[in-house]
This record gives sequence, C-alpha cells and structure tokens, in this order.
Amino acid sequence: MKDFFKEMFEYTFHFNEMVINALLSSEVTIPEKSLKLINHTINAHEIWNHRIEEKPCATTVWAIRDLTELKQINKNNYNTSIEILELYDFSKILSYKNSKGDKYTNTVKDILFHIVNHSTYHRGQIATDCKEYGITPLVTDYIFYKR
Repeated sequence: MKDFFKEMFEYTFHFNEMVINALLSSEVTIPEKSLKLINHTINAHEIWNHRIEEKPCATTVWAIRDLTELKQINKNNYNTSIEILELYDFSKILSYKNSKGDKYTNTVKDILFHIVNHSTYHRGQIATDCKEYGITPLVTDYIFYKR
C-alpha cells in the first residue's frame, strides 16, 4: 500500500506543479476561479497533512497565496506526505475538526486517498475553467502521467 500511495503522491505533486507552472507562464489573465481552486487544492493538502500529524496549521482552506509560494508549498506537501507514508499506520483513526468546526474521525488511509482524489477533482475544475476562458487546459489524467 505504501508503494501505491507513494506513486499517487508523485502523480499529485507532478500535475499540481504543472498546473501552477502553466498559470505562472500564462500570457493571458488567469481566471480568478482557477487561482482560487489551485490555492484551495494546495492549502487543503497542507491542512490534511497537519491533521494526520496532529499539528496546528497556519493556513486556511481558501487562503490565497502567490503562485511561486504555492510551488514551494506543493513540494513541502509532497515531502510531508511521503514522510507520513513511512511513519504512520494506515489504519490509525484520527479525530479532527473540519474548517467549519465539525468533528469527524477517519483513518490515515482514508485521508491519504482523499488528498489525492481532492487534488484530481479540482485540477479537472481548473481545466474546465481555463477552457471557458480560451486557455488550452492541461491534460492531467493519471494514465497520461503513466505514459
């Protein structure tokens, strides 16, 4: 299972980085929704990592940060997730509060899968948003990563 998740986080890191780079190099105005979504994606990953580590997190799920800062946070998120794979029991049950203050419990495995799935979902939204603004979207499907 560790190998599977390692590959999933490599995929997530790679395409989050590609999206950030594409937005940074865009010659047209970047759609506001796309900026919000890439920030949300990276912020949420950071927050989930902190929940697993049971540490406070300074960011909020909808905070807006500079794209160059997001590149570094994306790398930090990846490195932290890889460390989590080595240090945490996937079946460990964690209790946490969401951004609204509601209490939940999930296993580390469920949270790790959610991080990857959440990132994939929002990259799809970014692709749709960019296309609506005449920007050729990146293809970030997993199978393209594997090819």
